[in-house]
Amino acid sequence: MSISQENAPIYEALMEFEKKRIVPFDVPGHKRGRGNPELAELLGERCVRMDVNSMKPLDNLCHPVSVIRDAEELAAEAFGANHAFLMVGGTTSAVQAMILSAVKRGDKIILPRNVHRSVMGALVLCGAIPVYVDPACDDRLGIPLGMQVSDVEVAIQANPDAKAVLVNNPTYYGICSNLRAIVKLAHEHDMLCLADEAHGTHFYFGENLPVSAMAAGADIAAVSMHKSGGSLTQSSMLLVGNGVSEGYVRQIINLTQTTSGSYLLMASLDISRRNLALRGKESFAEVVRLAEYARKEINDIGGYYAYSKELINRDSVYDFDVTKLAVNTLDIGLAGIEVYDLLRDEYEIQVEFGDLGNLLAYLSIGDRPREIERLVSALAEVKRRFGRNDRNGLMRQEYIEPEVAVSPQEAFYADKESLPIGETCGRICSEFVMCYPPGIPILAPGERITREILDYIKYAKEKGCSMTGPEDADINRLNVLKNGCVN
Repeated sequence: MSISQENAPIYEALMEFEKKRIVPFDVPGHKRGRGNPELAELLGERCVRMDVNSMKPLDNLCHPVSVIRDAEELAAEAFGANHAFLMVGGTTSAVQAMILSAVKRGDKIILPRNVHRSVMGALVLCGAIPVYVDPACDDRLGIPLGMQVSDVEVAIQANPDAKAVLVNNPTYYGICSNLRAIVKLAHEHDMLCLADEAHGTHFYFGENLPVSAMAAGADIAAVSMHKSGGSLTQSSMLLVGNGVSEGYVRQIINLTQTTSGSYLLMASLDISRRNLALRGKESFAEVVRLAEYARKEINDIGGYYAYSKELINRDSVYDFDVTKLAVNTLDIGLAGIEVYDLLRDEYEIQVEFGDLGNLLAYLSIGDRPREIERLVSALAEVKRRFGRNDRNGLMRQEYIEPEVAVSPQEAFYADKESLPIGETCGRICSEFVMCYPPGIPILAPGERITREILDYIKYAKEKGCSMTGPEDADINRLNVLKNGCVN
């Protein structure tokens, strides 16, 4: 039977399965919700009936041969990839599989330092050596920008033995590097080009948006369907281009991904892919319209700066994702995290994140004009009620250039000692410290702790940023390499 983008093979198989009223003597143990009535009440009886295990009619995520395979092929077609893998461990697992497929212990990988924690976690797992390209920063906004092609070229020339280059496409703030040029550079030097597209699903389906990784010729891309694509939280895609072994990548995925893939998550990927393939162009055109309207209204309030394509310089900001409603708050005398907290606590509005100088309201296919109006009105009220006339005492710089002493894997597994955080200056960190979201490490294993970093952590904690990573959840102590050495 031929299939098209109007099909959703996993969803359709689940519908057929439901009709058969099969008696379950397999897992999950709640047995279609009967064993856990409170769960059934919370999620709905139909949902728990669909929470099933792998079986022949429903295929197997580890080795798909029927409906899951069909869903993967339709996703590959929709995204313009050679193959697509359905990922049920979030884009974290997709990013880690991407990196583990490209590099191994001792291999070098060229990447910006403002990567998600999942990238650094993958380096801890595989033992690859990061070669950082420090991104330029926007002094007014305090945010890291994209990788300049000239800086990538310098890194490649200095490290001709590197195996891969990784690019954020886009950053959390909507900043895009010149992906086509970086792909070309990487391939000219026999390196793979990887793309973290956690925030770029819509690039594949919208119009007049930055180029997608597959269209730019990248080799592998991790795409977070549950963010702008509309699938359930924790569902993602891993895309591979020509020249990458599908079988090898699946082997890597199967090292860490569950053998009991959630059919709720897989069906949501299947349905969302169909929705975007059939209606994505119109849906994301509306998202862009809402974002542009919101930017104008927010900028008209005064004090706030909702930035957009005016940042483009065709270098460190090669392009900008106009669906990202990122707003700088410093000119109203408040840190981004303070406005974030006020919106939630005073106005019952939950934005994606707030950092030292910015907040991000994430717009996608489910947003409506009336929610935009409510956000704009609340921001105006925040300025009137809580704004201050100066920005004295406000820190703005989001990016601190790291000093890498040893590889992340060496540092993470080395002999270590726990010290009060105030006594760690000059020592080598053996764990992560980050604000989440956005989940970009302030410190990663193997990096030297500086006074500037300690001041940043102290300030971020005081402002209410959600800090994660260290073994000590209160971040009063940090693990550092014992005697400054590794094994």
